[in-house]
Amino acid sequence: MHSPRRSPRSKVDGVILLDKPTGISSNAALQRVRRAFNAAKGGHTGTLDPLASGLLPLCLGEATKFSQTLLDADKAYEVELRLGVCTSTGDAEGQVIEIRPANVTRADLAAACRRFIGEIDQVPPMYSALKVAGRPLYAYAREGVTLERKSRRVTIERIEVLGSEMDTARLAVDCSKGTYMRVLTEDIGALLGCGAHLVSLRRTRIGRFRIDEAIPLAQIEADPSGAPAWLLPVDHLLADRPSVSLDEQAARRFAHGQTTTVTTQVNDGLVRVYGPTGRFIGAADHESGQLRPRRLLGASDSAGQPPKSLAAN
Repeated sequence: MHSPRRSPRSKVDGVILLDKPTGISSNAALQRVRRAFNAAKGGHTGTLDPLASGLLPLCLGEATKFSQTLLDADKAYEVELRLGVCTSTGDAEGQVIEIRPANVTRADLAAACRRFIGEIDQVPPMYSALKVAGRPLYAYAREGVTLERKSRRVTIERIEVLGSEMDTARLAVDCSKGTYMRVLTEDIGALLGCGAHLVSLRRTRIGRFRIDEAIPLAQIEADPSGAPAWLLPVDHLLADRPSVSLDEQAARRFAHGQTTTVTTQVNDGLVRVYGPTGRFIGAADHESGQLRPRRLLGASDSAGQPPKSLAAN
């Protein structure tokens, strides 16, 4: 007996700002959204653990070419931690390995948090997706293997104590990419002398995108017909970058990967590039009037038509 043949996937290009629920991996969330959109290709920008919820931008089709801009962006989180209890994984999913008294006031906690603002070094946790020899660290950890990890320099822009009651506290954290909230939680607990672990984590911002713009996964799956309205254009990923418009001849050269000379007042750096009709062509590195293509939109793609607000900026 043959199983029913799956209908072919569609070419869908754009960005979905997903509010990922807890309990599923980022990849599982991506696949469920791809099914809702019947999208042939997709990827996510910045993994969220199953324990974590919140903002997970998903790039479909041509948007995957420009996802690095969000991978490099700074981020913001709301963190709930429990003081006085250390676990094997640094979060609520691990086994309790130590319990200490947690006689910590809100002022004590705020003072400890201030010590971590600025550039700090973090050692990636064993229970993380960071790969060594092609395998994620958590795979080694589950086998009881601990590997030496090099510390990484990250930046904490802000830590605000949102609430503190008994042995539980809530923090708002603004930080650079690559910052591990579990490690930050454990380090704060160690500085306070009582230990701590991460109870819950919610990502509230990536770069210019905020959680109040995101669509819950349940809403997408409940009404897939609304999917087109939630799909942002590819160039939305670069909306905070200046734009350069080219005439037809220059746009043709640029679209074929050739460096193009332009007369523009925009500063040097990454820019978004449009053709004479306002169609998004791609991203370029601009330096002294020279546009060097970095990522190009597929020539046949029609989802690159930007909203006027983007093309005109």
